[in-house]
Amino acid sequence: MPGAHVSRVRALYRRILLLHRILPPDLKALGDQYVKDEFRRHKTVGSAEAQRFLQEWEAYAAVLWQQANENRQNSTEKACFGTALPEEKLNDFRDEQIGQLQELMQEATKPNRQFSITESRKPKF
Repeated sequence: MPGAHVSRVRALYRRILLLHRILPPDLKALGDQYVKDEFRRHKTVGSAEAQRFLQEWEAYAAVLWQQANENRQNSTEKACFGTALPEEKLNDFRDEQIGQLQELMQEATKPNRQFSITESRKPKF
């Protein structure tokens, strides 16, 4: 069964990175890096933690997909991504996870992000 698990993890990883393509460039870069770090960090966790990890990321992918569709249908309004984190979930976090969440929030709300991203444009002749 390990082969099926690895396949599921890879498919989810690819799906999330594909979904990130709809995000604004700065959020895409931040999200891609966070996903890569998290998946790498959880490569060697136990079975129970791996299941919870996959469930949470699958829920994230489902919400992002739903929001992308809603934003596409309401193209006249500004795109909106994200969701509130319920307090009961926050209470389940370990101290390390709270620290990561704080760092992510600070990076996402910084006026001058640590990276600069511009969309590539074809040169005009």
